[in-house]
Amino acid sequence: MLSDNELLRYSLHLLLEEVSEAGQHKLKQAKVLIIGMGGLGSHAPL
Repeated sequence: MLSDNELLRYSLHLLLEEVSEAGQHKLKQAKVLIIGMGGLGSHAPL
């Protein structure tokens, strides 16, 4: 379940059929591993 703050923050995502609340919840639970970004790519994970 998304908090009130998250509902406000992701409101545009929730309107998309492709994402919806279920999809946003899956994105919230996802994890990403980034290896070897270097100097130029170091801003990408932010």
